[in-house]
Amino acid sequence: MTAHPIFDAHGLAKRYTLGQTKVEALRGVDLQVRAGEVLVVAGPSGSGKSTLLHLLGTLDEPDSGSLELDGTAVATMNEGARTLFRRVRLGFVFQTFNLLPVMSARENVELPLWLAGVGGRERRARAEAVLAEVGLERRFDHRPDQLSGGERQRVAIARAIVHRPLAVLADEPTGNLDSETATGVMDLLTALNRSGGTAFVVATHDPSLIARAPRLVSLHDGRVAADSGGGVA
Repeated sequence: MTAHPIFDAHGLAKRYTLGQTKVEALRGVDLQVRAGEVLVVAGPSGSGKSTLLHLLGTLDEPDSGSLELDGTAVATMNEGARTLFRRVRLGFVFQTFNLLPVMSARENVELPLWLAGVGGRERRARAEAVLAEVGLERRFDHRPDQLSGGERQRVAIARAIVHRPLAVLADEPTGNLDSETATGVMDLLTALNRSGGTAFVVATHDPSLIARAPRLVSLHDGRVAADSGGGVA
């Protein structure tokens, strides 16, 4: 049976104004991402990768086109419903990690659970379990400045998956990492996908990630230039 689409986008377009210049970031993108899928979105800087992830994650709104999230049209959702969907059903990973520097690895991972109202004992247990899952069982109490770049990204990934979302959107997750560490991050994403069924949409221009993509969508000048198909890993 074919997995149902988590993201179903048709004709997404987004324009920005930078001074006197109008930038067409996306120009009518059609895209489906199905449950359990690992999709890599590739393209040079300025091709629209980050804009596409921001629209899929409802962090921004398209100027035209339509988007359904797990079968619900975003146009019918108010801001509160979109915020709840992001908080409960999605996870986010960024190039700059976005960890709170005064908090330990465990406390950073607990944040989505705290926002969801999960009690302290359960929060702690779930955060420690997912940190162990990403190989950081000996780093629970370390702050971000006491961790390597690869370890910080693993904390960020743990935080993104601790609430077992439908999908994780990762924007250049290996951009600040060396090639060996970047390969380890892709190995981790693939393993987490297979063990938990979470879909991953990874925007990158990292050749090592692109070469290993189960499904690859290439963007050029805000349009889909190629889609390798693929499917659930």
